[in-house]
Amino acid sequence: MRWIIGALGAATAAATLTGCGLWYSERAVGTAPPSPPPPPPPTTSAPPPPRPFELGLDGVDPCRLLTDDQRNQLGFDRDPIPDSEAGFGNAATCSYRNTTGKVGARLALITTEGMGVWTDDTAQVEATPVVIGGFPALVIKTPGLDLSCNVAVDVAEGQHLDVLYRDDGGRPPPPVDQLCAGAQRVAEDAISTLAELELVTSGTRSSDAESGATN
Repeated sequence: MRWIIGALGAATAAATLTGCGLWYSERAVGTAPPSPPPPPPPTTSAPPPPRPFELGLDGVDPCRLLTDDQRNQLGFDRDPIPDSEAGFGNAATCSYRNTTGKVGARLALITTEGMGVWTDDTAQVEATPVVIGGFPALVIKTPGLDLSCNVAVDVAEGQHLDVLYRDDGGRPPPPVDQLCAGAQRVAEDAISTLAELELVTSGTRSSDAESGATN
């Protein structure tokens, strides 16, 4: 009898422990945090359009890329200031200023990097594809920096035109979308002038070649 009572007690204890184990298990399952949602499928964007032709930047003066008429229309009332950009292999730059609108622009002729530098993994910018003067381009916003906007234009293999358009003391400063619109307008004018310079240069080269062939 004592053995039977002991066996019953052991069985009861085992059943109690088993029941508690099941209860805690069910409770744990019921309170577990939900699984995170699956990641969104990767987005694919259409490849940029091809360049209509090459506009090499080697030897180009950036302060010649905006004509007097273009500068007047853009409101740039100060003389352009040439400089260089150390971050892009001492690229030639030119800065313009609109003292009435309190905005400024800087053109940089990048001959050491293609436009893809703005879309690689280290860029950390928001780049939106556009077309400027028939050339593939990017409108570039930098998160946390709302006082400037860039437009990069893919003008030649391994080269691009970078236009920075920025607030220059406006009260209040213009919204970033307005700055981006200004950068696009400056880029369009600069590409138009650059194409005309290329036509003149190409014509001069052709004339020189013909003269050399006849001599």
